[in-house]
Amino acid sequence: MSCIRKSTQCLKTKFSCLSKPFLIKRKFIPSGRIKLAGDKSIAHRALILSVLSSGKTLLKNFPIHDDSLATLNALSALGAKILRKQGIVSVYGCGRQGLKISKRPIFVNNSGTTLRLLLGVLAGMNFKTKVLAGRYLSLRPMSRVNLPLRLMGARITARIKNNEEYAPIIISGGNLKGIVYHSPIASAQVKSAILLAGLSAKGKTQVFERLSTRDHTERMLKLFGANIVVKNNRITLNPNRELASPGEIYIPGDISSAAFFIVLAAIIPKAKIIIDHCGLNPGRSGIINVLKRMQAKIKVVVYKAGKSVNFEPRGKLTIDGSKLKGTVVYPGEISSMIDELPILMVAACFAQGSTVIKGVGELRVKETDRINSMVVNLRKMGASIQVNQVRGLENIVIQGQGRLFGAEIRSFGDHRTAMSMVVAALAAEGQSRIDDIGCVRKSFPGFLTTLNSLMQR
Repeated sequence: MSCIRKSTQCLKTKFSCLSKPFLIKRKFIPSGRIKLAGDKSIAHRALILSVLSSGKTLLKNFPIHDDSLATLNALSALGAKILRKQGIVSVYGCGRQGLKISKRPIFVNNSGTTLRLLLGVLAGMNFKTKVLAGRYLSLRPMSRVNLPLRLMGARITARIKNNEEYAPIIISGGNLKGIVYHSPIASAQVKSAILLAGLSAKGKTQVFERLSTRDHTERMLKLFGANIVVKNNRITLNPNRELASPGEIYIPGDISSAAFFIVLAAIIPKAKIIIDHCGLNPGRSGIINVLKRMQAKIKVVVYKAGKSVNFEPRGKLTIDGSKLKGTVVYPGEISSMIDELPILMVAACFAQGSTVIKGVGELRVKETDRINSMVVNLRKMGASIQVNQVRGLENIVIQGQGRLFGAEIRSFGDHRTAMSMVVAALAAEGQSRIDDIGCVRKSFPGFLTTLNSLMQR
């Protein structure tokens, strides 16, 4: 499937190094069966609610990467007892008010989910905490979380620039009250922070969403016995019940990680990849729905719910090489595939006809400006791609030509840009060079190893 070279030394089919630079050229057709580490969105929430509950919780298929470890280390610094052994994380719950003041500032690296959800937890604690972030996360907006938490009673100060708030953040919690909040943006992180704060508030907390976002927090709260009701786009949490551990949780494979292999198989003729135990949360399966609309050959088999998986659906995906066609992605679909938009842009380049992705402005405020990083790279590879504004919406328009060409490309220090461009380079004609993909450690340190497993003959 490929030959990746570091400097002038050929690594043949071994993607074992995450340093720089890489030369990439397709040589083999990807084929095989893979199973991915647990979904990081679910892992963050499982850790947090396990700590805030009573009893011991075993987290199976827990992903070990920079983001999940940021949450694990943050909770440990706040006094939680968490042990990691042979792929299983054991969490000893300390209850909703059992966390303790940290002796030093909490560092959350570049994990936006860690920072925003942790602020929701800390809002309910009767002590002050300073939270520090890494280089990229310190550039991401935090007013969207800070403002509703202030309405609930938390005292928060943050670095301010151009009327926006950024890390570092100092938060003093306790004495919260429930609120009714109409979220102006579609953000599962904002919703989750409010609900986590609501666990320690007096009175009910309600969140109204303009557009539905991933519901991992709501599902996890139900699993831990919280009094939560979801009706249409209204979530109501009554903090009148203590959380109790369900005993063990199997974290399904990360569909955001799976997306790179789904597209890889779809855009290379005669490819065939099977992905086992993949998460199939309806709020996260937008990439599958859109690719099917583009005539990708994807077969989905949903597993029957078991003792530790009934809170999140999972199943098997079989993807075959396909002849893709362009499509339109509408704003209401964006929240179900926000993290997968970079790799969808790659798929659109290999499709025939025009693909329009509407309402993508949120990509500007990820680890990097992903609209810019993907447009710059794909244009270098010969893509016809434009970005325009229509009635206040930022849209991406790609005129698919069924192929790309090798080029000098950059990761921009962003894990999803890096993995998307590796997939693009593996399917392109000719040789590509990518500057550095060390950033994949953030969410998928086993990315290259998994690629290697699919190119064995």
